Amino acid sequence: MRKLRSRIVGQDQVLADIGAMLNVLKADIADPQRPLYIAMFVGATGVGKTELVRVLAEALHGQADAFCRIDMNTLAQDHYAAAITGAPPGYVGSKEGNSLIDVEKVQGSYSRPGIVLFDEIEKAGDEVLRSLLNVLETGHLRLTSGAKSIDFRNSLIFMTSNLGARDILHYEQSFIQGWRRFLPEFLQPSAKARSRIIQRLVDKAIEQKFDPEFVNRIDQIHLFNRIEVHWLDSLVSIELEKLNRRLVRNHWHLSLDQNARAQLTKHYDPRFGARSIRRAFRKELETALADYLLAPGTTPSKICELHTSVTAKQLTISEKNF
Repeated sequence: MRKLRSRIVGQDQVLADIGAMLNVLKADIADPQRPLYIAMFVGATGVGKTELVRVLAEALHGQADAFCRIDMNTLAQDHYAAAITGAPPGYVGSKEGNSLIDVEKVQGSYSRPGIVLFDEIEKAGDEVLRSLLNVLETGHLRLTSGAKSIDFRNSLIFMTSNLGARDILHYEQSFIQGWRRFLPEFLQPSAKARSRIIQRLVDKAIEQKFDPEFVNRIDQIHLFNRIEVHWLDSLVSIELEKLNRRLVRNHWHLSLDQNARAQLTKHYDPRFGARSIRRAFRKELETALADYLLAPGTTPSKICELHTSVTAKQLTISEKNF
């Protein structure tokens, strides 16, 4: 949980729910006849849905990619259900029982649960979603060849979705650009009232997309908040930590002054969340850093501290003097 809280910002309620779920697993009182946990993460892009699964995999298995990820946007057609359940008898590949599912990552080990991520679940075809019903209910997926089954009963199953994100954005923008901005403060809805309205928008979008029997098999649906402005400095720190982990291999370490941090946070776009900060790092900071490191005469010392500042509205890199 410490690792999750250090890498996922602005989602306190979601993290509290995940912590409660992990306690149930640690106490070993989960139903043994179904998956350990089934959750759907709903919210706008760039708020940490997929990142939470990656950090959880890193915390449990030591590697951020130690989970079975299936991009459901590649399974938009109904006949792609065979990519999960295997080719039916009589078709090419039916005897091999091939599937997109990585059995080793799904089943985990005796002391570590497997992790499965169905990313962008709303983009899958209806038949693809129906092929998952038995997985969510009993924790078993029998391939259509009948010769093999995959056991999900030691798995944490996560799904991500952007359902309702556009409706939420339009609702929130109405307080900034729409007619609601002219209302006096005492007529503005409270934070709790706005939260209930947003929750209804998400529930309606989920109800329109998924069959009731599919939704009824999900343990929890978590709504992720948009990244607020006061979290931007934390996002910069997280991205800087990632960059320094790559730099340490060559004995470099980079620090940012407040002006440099402000320059990077100017690129924040609430429509794209944390990814807009990541793009600012790649476009401005990493290019300036590469120019400095590749300049003639630049040689890494045993440990070299670099400093980033703003000159003429551009980021510049220099060695830090102590």
